[in-house]
Amino acid sequence: MKILNAKQIREADAFTIKNEPIASLALMERASTAFTREFVRLFPKKDRTVHIICGQGNNGGDGLAVARLLFAQAYRIRLSQIISENSTDDFNKNLERLPKEIPLEKIRFATELKVSPEEITIDALLGSGLNRPLEGRYLEIAEEINENATDTIAIDVPTGFCCDAPTESVAVKATYTISFQFPKLGFLLPENSKFTGKWLVAEIGLHPEFIEKEKTPYTLTEAKDIRKVLRPREHFAYKGDYGHATLIAGAFGKAGAAVLSAKACLRTGAGLLTVRCPEKCVDTLQFSVPEAMCDLDSEKEFLSSLPDLSKKSAIAVGPGIGTALDTQNMIGELLRISPAPLILDADALNIIAMRDWIDKIPEGSILTPHLGEFRRLVGESRDGFQRLEKLRELSAWTKSVIVLKGAFSAIATPDGRVRFNGTGNPGMATAGSGDTLTGIITGLRSQNYSAEESAVLGVYLHGLAADIATERKQSYESLIASDITEHLGLAFQKAQHLR
Repeated sequence: MKILNAKQIREADAFTIKNEPIASLALMERASTAFTREFVRLFPKKDRTVHIICGQGNNGGDGLAVARLLFAQAYRIRLSQIISENSTDDFNKNLERLPKEIPLEKIRFATELKVSPEEITIDALLGSGLNRPLEGRYLEIAEEINENATDTIAIDVPTGFCCDAPTESVAVKATYTISFQFPKLGFLLPENSKFTGKWLVAEIGLHPEFIEKEKTPYTLTEAKDIRKVLRPREHFAYKGDYGHATLIAGAFGKAGAAVLSAKACLRTGAGLLTVRCPEKCVDTLQFSVPEAMCDLDSEKEFLSSLPDLSKKSAIAVGPGIGTALDTQNMIGELLRISPAPLILDADALNIIAMRDWIDKIPEGSILTPHLGEFRRLVGESRDGFQRLEKLRELSAWTKSVIVLKGAFSAIATPDGRVRFNGTGNPGMATAGSGDTLTGIITGLRSQNYSAEESAVLGVYLHGLAADIATERKQSYESLIASDITEHLGLAFQKAQHLR
C-alpha cells in the first residue's frame, strides 16, 4: 500500500472527481459511509451519545454526513458546529441535508464547547491540509477534547496533526483514527502514537489509475505483497536446496541469544545451520537446538576468530557476542573477507559504530538495528522524519538493506525506498525478540531470497507469528521470544493462505 503525502492525496481526490467521474459531494458521502462503517464496527452499542465536533471545511462536511448516517442507524447524536467566516460548498450542502431532529450547537467561542467523558467524541474539526500549529480557539478546543474526552475518533487525521512534518504544538489525542484510503506517513512514527491512537484505513475508492502512477518512496507491506514473494517448498527438494547458514553468536552468559536465533533460522526453513560459538555455549546450544551443528571458537568465553565460511549461503553475526577486543577484531576481519551475504545485528552493529567501520560494510548486507543501535551508527535525530532521512542515507551509503526495528519497522533499500511493516504488537518489546528476527532473516537469506525479500518477509513473519501467539494463548505482557518461534509455522500457513 502506497503512503502518499497530503498534497498527493488532494490530487488523488481531484483526479477521481474528474476521471471517475464523481461529484465532490458524492465522494464525500462515500468517505463518510466508509468512516461510519468502521465506527459502527468499533462501537456497536448505542448506549452513549456520539458528540461530533465539526469545522466548516471538508473535514467538517464529513462530520455532518457521519452525523446523518449514524442518526439513521439509531445512534444518539450531539452535533457542534464551530462557526467561522468561511465554509466549503460541500459542508454547506451537507448542512442542508442534516435531519432537523439532530440537535445542532453553534459554537463561536471555545468556552461554549463542553466535552463530556460519558460521550463518544468524533473529531471533524480540521483535516489533513493543516500545515501550521493550532492557535486561538482551535487550540483551546483541542485542549478541551484532550482533557475531557475518554473515546475520541478522528476523521482522517486528528485536528492539529501534521501528516508530513513534525507535529510541534497541541493536537487532538485520538483513541482511534480512521484514515481515508491511505495511512499518513506521520502515523508510522513513534512520537505520534499519542495523537493517532490506534489507526485504521477506510477504503473510499480513489481512482486506481492515479494511485498506480503516483510515485512515493514509502509503502506499507500488505499480505498480498508477501504472497507474491513467498515461494512454495518443492516436493522433491532436499536440505541442500535450502542453503547452509552460519550464525556467529553467543558469549559466556549469553548463549540464549544464540539459541533463539538458531531455532528461528531453522524454523524458517534453512536446510543446514552451523553456529560458531565459544566453548562455554556449546552444551546449551546442542541441548536446546540439536538440529544445529556447532563450530567451537578457540576461546572459551567469547568469540575471537572466524570459522570456515566457504560454501555458506548466508552469514549472520551479532546476537549475544559482546564487544571484547578479540571479538571486535573478528568483526573487522569478517567485514573484509566475507564470502557470503551478511546479516549484521546487535553487538556486531555496536562494534561497527565503536570502530567507525560503516564504510567497511559489504554491499548487499542486511543490518537490523533497534533505535539505540541506529543512534550509535548515525547520531541523534531531531524527530522521526529526520530519522527516516538518515535511514535512507545510510542504506544508500552502505548499499545495504537496513531494518530499523520497532512498531511499524522501517526497511530501507539503497534506491531510497522505505517499506513499513504492519504486523506485530507491543508484546514484542521483550528480551530476545531481535535475536529471533535475525534468525528468521538469516534462514530466508540462506534460501536465496534477495536481501530486500529476506528483510521484508522476515519482519512480516516475525510480527505475524507474535500476533498469532497473542491471539491464541499469550498476552502482550506474557509474550516471550520463544513464543514467536513456536508460532512461525502458523505464520507461514497464514501468509500462504493455507489457514
